[in-house]
Amino acid sequence: MIIEKTVILSNNQIADNIWEMKFESPQISQEYIGAGQFINILPNDDWGHPLRRPMSISSVQNSNISIIYKIFGDVTESLSKKNPGDTAELLGPIGNTFTKWESDVFPILIGGGVGLAPILNLKSQCDSADIDYAIIIGARNSSEQFIDHDPKNKIYLSTDDGSLGEKGTVMVPLEKIIKEHQNPYLFACGPEPMLQAIHDIALNEKIPTQLSVESYMGCGIGLCQGCVISKNTNSIKEHSYHEQYSLVCLDGPVYEAKDINFD
Repeated sequence: MIIEKTVILSNNQIADNIWEMKFESPQISQEYIGAGQFINILPNDDWGHPLRRPMSISSVQNSNISIIYKIFGDVTESLSKKNPGDTAELLGPIGNTFTKWESDVFPILIGGGVGLAPILNLKSQCDSADIDYAIIIGARNSSEQFIDHDPKNKIYLSTDDGSLGEKGTVMVPLEKIIKEHQNPYLFACGPEPMLQAIHDIALNEKIPTQLSVESYMGCGIGLCQGCVISKNTNSIKEHSYHEQYSLVCLDGPVYEAKDINFD
């Protein structure tokens, strides 16, 4: 894990309220190992915004790293105002990666909201390895989508209002795709309600699934204990915090669905 002062190469709006930022980050990119990892970014080096913000890595090309982010508050608003040539301090790469997508399975990649970043990263890995897969990207409406709905090539978009692709959540196309392919293996990242729904179908249908969990973090290195998630274990010892909970920054963000609960 490295702290690196990086140069912003580009910062472009790619959909409604959604931006893509690219950094020149030779040290962190050299340590990067795969889709699922993230960085903690310090957008403003001032006392008004002392905490870093976790951002999933959406791509790594040579010494460049990209993230995709949505404007939620004043910190991400300030990110959107950054220009090429500006600097930002990054901590990373942090976390584990998606695994088993190269095994004898049919990967189904599912992204929602800004959770699509590691899913697009995994898509690129599947493309590079010439692996057959399907991908589903969910959003509230068409203005938040920036790729094409293309079911013939197993690219499915869903929107809550039906303005593009399938009407409804990612679960609508997901349930169809599961029935159409043998050995499905789900890989998902997105808001908790989406992950909860995927978690439930994974356990009920006994479908192997990996979930990249989004969590608020203060430090990213396990000190603040702010990113806890409940473990699914039958061997909890009395009064044992570590047996019952996991830290997303240290143990995740990618978990097997069967190993965690959403309380």
